[in-house]
Amino acid sequence: MRPRRRPGGWVYLVLTAVVGASLFPLYWSFVVSTRDNSAIGETSPLMLPGGHFLENVRRVFDTVDFWLAMGNSMIVSGTVMVSNVVLSTVAGYAFARLRFPGRNSLFLLVAGSAMVPAQLGVIPLYLVVGDLGWYGRLEAVIVPGLVSAFGVFWMRQACEGAVAADLVDAATVDGASVLRTFWHVAVPAIRPQAAVLAMITFLGAWNDYFWPLVVLDPAESPTVQVVLSQLASGYFTDYSLMLTGASIGVLPVIVLFLVLGRYLVRGIASGVRYG
Repeated sequence: MRPRRRPGGWVYLVLTAVVGASLFPLYWSFVVSTRDNSAIGETSPLMLPGGHFLENVRRVFDTVDFWLAMGNSMIVSGTVMVSNVVLSTVAGYAFARLRFPGRNSLFLLVAGSAMVPAQLGVIPLYLVVGDLGWYGRLEAVIVPGLVSAFGVFWMRQACEGAVAADLVDAATVDGASVLRTFWHVAVPAIRPQAAVLAMITFLGAWNDYFWPLVVLDPAESPTVQVVLSQLASGYFTDYSLMLTGASIGVLPVIVLFLVLGRYLVRGIASGVRYG
């Protein structure tokens, strides 16, 4: 076997440039959130933080009910994330390693549903929400996102690549039930891919703006993205106020990324290899 070649200095230079370009918008948003709105009109570029961050934070919470919005978004995103990971993992394992009539046809139906634009279902889903009496309640945002075709497809591919069929058959021969085989054989093998799905699902639910704006009351049950749009409304845009709210609103996503970070690279690499 050939010895591994160490990456050259240009590789680290390119990676540093990519990381810097990716993090700069987040850093610039934080810098603006530490200034007053008049600093936006300065001719010199804003590169260093100012001293108005705490003042801007107080203004954000005085302008909108940001605590309520954060709580609602945490409930919605957390529930949708957990439900997607659990249901998609179970369905993906069933499609990958269980044998039942119509398995391939049903999987093609699930995968094909991912090709349907979400905008086509807005009106029918809105009518269903109204019939159920969920308008203005968090159920209207949570229930439609409990499971996704992408999640089922992702976890099915993960089970196909990471869970060996011979290992499943051996567990079955030894007398393990389907549930025990799933929990002790499949789940440990696909944990990194499940972490990636959790991150993608949480981020999608957290950043969703259109559907919560349609079915929730902005005054009674807002989400983070809805109140951020309220901060941007008015006769003029207070960029320091708006970006302060955005800086606060991105904190849960950063925390989740730090928690799941050790699984993300492994999960994405496995998804590319097995996809």
